[in-house]
Formats: sequence, structure tokens, C-alpha cells
Amino acid sequence: MAVKVLAVNWQDRTNPQAGGAEVHLHEIFGRLAAAGHEVHLLCSGYGGAEREAVLDGMSVHRTGSRYGFAIRGRSAFAALARMVRPDVVVEDVNKVPLFLPRVWDGPFVLLVPHLFGTTAFREVSWPMAAAVWAAERPMPWSYRRARVHVISGSTRDDLVARGFRAEAIRVIYPGVDTAAFSPDPGVARAERPTFLYVGRVKRYKALDTAIRAVAQLRRADCPDVRLLIAGSGDDRLRLERVSAAEGVQDAVTFLGFVSEERKLELYRQAWAVVFPSPKEGWGITNVEAAACGTPAVASDSPGLRESVRGGETGLLVPHGDVGALAGALRTLVGDPALCERLGRGARAFAETLPWSRAARDTATHLEEAVADWHRPEAR
Repeated sequence: MAVKVLAVNWQDRTNPQAGGAEVHLHEIFGRLAAAGHEVHLLCSGYGGAEREAVLDGMSVHRTGSRYGFAIRGRSAFAALARMVRPDVVVEDVNKVPLFLPRVWDGPFVLLVPHLFGTTAFREVSWPMAAAVWAAERPMPWSYRRARVHVISGSTRDDLVARGFRAEAIRVIYPGVDTAAFSPDPGVARAERPTFLYVGRVKRYKALDTAIRAVAQLRRADCPDVRLLIAGSGDDRLRLERVSAAEGVQDAVTFLGFVSEERKLELYRQAWAVVFPSPKEGWGITNVEAAACGTPAVASDSPGLRESVRGGETGLLVPHGDVGALAGALRTLVGDPALCERLGRGARAFAETLPWSRAARDTATHLEEAVADWHRPEAR
């Protein structure tokens, strides 16, 4: 059945600060819109953005700013819900929760890529991190009537440990476009050992670990190794200082924001992508690289250990262990055949993750939420 959906997320995919969470939302709900569902998205605005737009078949409604959305979002949602009269509401918690069940008593799905918990203290000032941590604490009670959509078993386990009901949670893995992201026989691996990070350049991503691993590798027996960092964020200046202090300014290149075409080229040329974060919901760039036949070297941490299969699609190392990360990179540098084997395994894994499957499972989940709400015993 067709349903009218009102989704709420901090940002849409055109926002300069958008990342994997926005890709995930648009890939799924854009497909739902194409399949005949009516989809509205409420999100924050940014400089030069129109207040109303149609994007990927969805009606996008922007209000406030990146930081003002936490204050204005709930009242804007209430007004929009009165106008749209949705069949089901989806709150995608990508920053801090808005606690929309307080102003909406109909069918509701909570979409959680991951919660920050104490990792917030690695990214922002103590008062702001404490506010994020405190905002997450009442979520199990505030969303107790919601169905919950998570993108990994790691996030499910985290929510259950926090007090969410396990039976309310559905794990729906994200997908990857294996037609757009694919190997190209005409694009060769870089001649020099080249590793790549793609994503937000934020402190909690722990990119300094990767920089120090590259420095350790260069001081040993791999003087030609290099690290490319594609993406923007407020940790760049600090990381540039780390590179200088480690003496690897010439080996670490900050590319800033890159186009989709350039990103695809980088995936295909890299020997592996590197993702040293302590915690992620999933790690969408790992599977984008995988679809290009490029393995990943990632922290053996929540979310990442699901988007990377150790020994099959890449290598997993203990988070924060510079020596272990350097060792994993050294293994790939010394064994190009292993790189290729892991790359083939990565492509095979990516082919099991079509966005069409994620969209279909999400549609079923939404329909079940609506049906549950209309059962007499549920009211």
C-alpha cells in the first residue's frame, strides 16, 4: 500500500555538511517516492538554500539553521504535520533527538544510524558533549511506543543496552549502488602505495591515528606510502599540525570536498580505504569502495566491523592502535595479491547490498507501523 511519510532529519543531502546519514536517507526514501509513496522531508536550511524544494522525488521543507534546528525543529514539525497529515512519521536521529512523540501521537518510526554516547566528548567541548549525552539518556522511555529502524547489529545492541525493547528494533542494512560504484579495468591502482579516507573531517573520526600510522610506516621501510583525505570538516587544521609534527606533510594530502566523479576515481585508484573511527552506524564509504573492488582497513569497532568483513573484504584492527594500523597497511603494501583478493571479496559483498532491498524492507516496516497503529488493541 502507498503511505504518506513525513521524515525528519537534521540535513538533506545538498547541505555542505551532509554525510553518510543523508546519503542513506535519500537513497531509501527517494526510492519510496519513486515507487508511489508520498514523502516529505523536514530538515535544516543553509546559506543559499530554498525553503521548499523537490529533491529525489521528495518534498523538502527547510527551516532554521544547522544549529537552530534543535530549537525550531519540533515546532516546525508540528505545523508541517498539521498541513501534511502523514500516515507515518520517521525521525532520523542524526545529531540529537527532537523527541517528536511529544507532539505526534500517530504511527512513528525512529531511525537511528548510531548514538554518540561518550564519543561526543571526543568531538566537541565538554558542555556541548554533556548536552548530547544527556539528550540521549531519556530516549528509551520517550520513544517507547516507536518502531525502531537501525542500520547495523551494533546499533541494535547499543540501543538494547540503553533500555530499548529488542522486539521493537529492525536491522535494515544500508545499500550501495553497484552500477555507479564499480571497478573500471581502464583505471589502474596508483603506482605508489596509496590509502584513502573519504568522509567528514571531524575529530571523532580519529584520523590522527591514520596519519601517525603512515608516519610510522614511512620511518620503517615504506617511504613511498601516502594518505589522501577527501572531505571537509573543522578538524583539518589540527590534522595538518599533526602531519607537520610527524614530518609527513608531503605524504598526507587534504583534498577537501570532492565531486562524485572524483570520489569514484579515488576509490578505484586507492590500494585501500582507511576508516579509523571508534564508532559508526555502518560505514557507507567502506561499501562504496568495496563496490569499486577496493578493500578497507578499519577499526574493529561498532558498525565498522559489519561494513568490513575482516580477512574477506578488508582488515580490521583495534581502534586507536597506531602500530596495528601501520602493520595492516604494511601487509597490503607488501602483498599486492592480497589487495586484489580482498578487493574481489569486497565487490562480491557489495553486490549483496542493493539499495532496492533496503528500500523494500523500509517500506514494509513503515506499512507495519501504520497497520499496528490501527489495530484496536494498540490504541
